[in-house]
Amino acid sequence: MPHTPLVSPVRKASRHAFAVSVSLVFAGGACGAMLRDIVTLIVPAYRFPVAIFAINIVGAFILGWLGEHLLGKVPDPVRRERLRLTFGTGVMGGFTTYSSFAADSAHLVAQGYLDIAVLYALASVVTGLAACALGVWAGARTGRITPALTPVNDADEPTSELLEEAADRDEFAAPAARSNGEES
Repeated sequence: MPHTPLVSPVRKASRHAFAVSVSLVFAGGACGAMLRDIVTLIVPAYRFPVAIFAINIVGAFILGWLGEHLLGKVPDPVRRERLRLTFGTGVMGGFTTYSSFAADSAHLVAQGYLDIAVLYALASVVTGLAACALGVWAGARTGRITPALTPVNDADEPTSELLEEAADRDEFAAPAARSNGEES
């Protein structure tokens, strides 16, 4: 009788989960790379790499927004992780590009445009950080799961008692404030 190795269901499940994760990143990355290529074909080339600069800034904003939005809107951790892998790691990973940023900077220096290379590098980092922070801020506001307040008065508005109860339970706080261990 041939010996067949035993594979635990947990190990089988983790291999399946890994394969699903890789597939999501692969599919998302292909879409993101195609989007980047389209943008670089549409935006005219200048001495300053406008297309890659814009791609990286938009990508930084979207990544910031996506992370916060998913935290607040998608309570199921498996679904949240799959969305993050597909759109964050995959699409935005394929869309944004550090390698083109670095190559463009080196190319500008090699062509004797040190001033433009320094401006490009500094503007990319500072603006990218600001865009990501703005994305996190926007994601925290759009990602909140707000309680359903049922109007109980004739004016079709929530009563002040319902609003006070929701405020007491801290249901209007940003997701980050709730996850920092603060008591409600």
